[in-house]
Parts: sequence; C-alpha cells; structure tokens
Amino acid sequence: MLISLRNDHKEHLGLLTSQSVQVLIDFCKLAIDFLQSGPNLKFYASAAEKLSVEVDAVQNCVYGLVNLLLLSCKHKLSEADFRDSILTLGFSPEQENILHKFYESKKAEIAQILNKLTVNEPHYDNLEWRFEVQVSSRSLHQQVVPLMTLDLSLKTLKDDGSGYKKEHHLLQTDVTNLQHITHELEKALNESRSRHSRKIQRTLDNKV
Repeated sequence: MLISLRNDHKEHLGLLTSQSVQVLIDFCKLAIDFLQSGPNLKFYASAAEKLSVEVDAVQNCVYGLVNLLLLSCKHKLSEADFRDSILTLGFSPEQENILHKFYESKKAEIAQILNKLTVNEPHYDNLEWRFEVQVSSRSLHQQVVPLMTLDLSLKTLKDDGSGYKKEHHLLQTDVTNLQHITHELEKALNESRSRHSRKIQRTLDNKV
C-alpha cells in the first residue's frame, strides 16, 4: 500500500526533494533529535540560514519528515511500499535509499513512540448473563420486578504489548433499563456506519 499524506505535508517535504543527499542526511538527524528531545529552534535557525529559507520552512519540513516516518511505521510498510511512497513524493532513488536506511534504523524507536501515543482503552471480551426473579415470598406485597445480572469482561493491552489483561465487571439492571441501553447501543452502532463517521475515521487514520 502507499501512504497518503495531506497536501500541506507534501509541500513541507518539497523543500528536501531539491536538496543534496547531505542536506537530507542533516534533516534526518534533525528528525531524530525531534523524536528524542522535541523541537530545537536553534538548529532550525542554523539550517534555515544555510539554505536561505525561513525558519518555519525548516521546522515544517522536520515535522513533515517525522510524520512520514510515523505513518510508514504505523502502516508497517514493506521495503517496496516505502520506496514507491517516497518516489511518488518527488524524491530521487538516491534520496529514497537514504530515507529507507533512516526508516529501518529508527523503526523500533518509532514503534515505541506510537505505542505511547495510542490510547489504550479497554475492549469488549465477553458477556455472560442470568435472569433473576423472586418467585414468591410471604412478605412480598408488590409486583415482582425481574432483574438481569451481567458479567461483563473487558480486555486491555498490556503496556509491554505481550498480551491482554482482563477485568470482570458485575452489573445488575431491570429489563426496562436494559432495553434502553440496547436501544442506545444500536443507535451508536448505526451512527458509526454513517458516511460522516467513516470520513472522520479515514481522517484519523491518516494522522498520528
């Protein structure tokens, strides 16, 4: 697959396509520094002076390069897919070779960063239930309300990514409330299938 960058990201990377291999290597170093320590405006100012461009252009270029690497790692691009994605952005084969080496050398580090950025929310695992009702009682002077006892099991990915940890939540509700919950969940499920929701999901998938 080929990764899809926003037009502004493509424009930011356009600064590098016309530069020498050494300049590209220097920007890879700036990207490494950004991943490890955050933005360094002093370095960006120095690079901007050498290239006779604005500091913002250098900063945006670094951001674009980091975003390119994050997306490549997120989608686990193969060597061929990475090459094709880079070449379609206007980079030369020699520049692509430099970027590929940079990508391979930083893949593990980038994966750790993505893992930290990912919201690790609990996911549905299983649901067991039983129907409870009091059949009779001498002290009972009102209508019996049947209850549903639920055992909701959720799983969450462990911090080291080695597997899932599970939690059980015991819940109890009456039939009327359960029907309301079911109705709301069905509404949410239908909304998630709407064109608007799919568009939002595609937008989020192309961002880090």
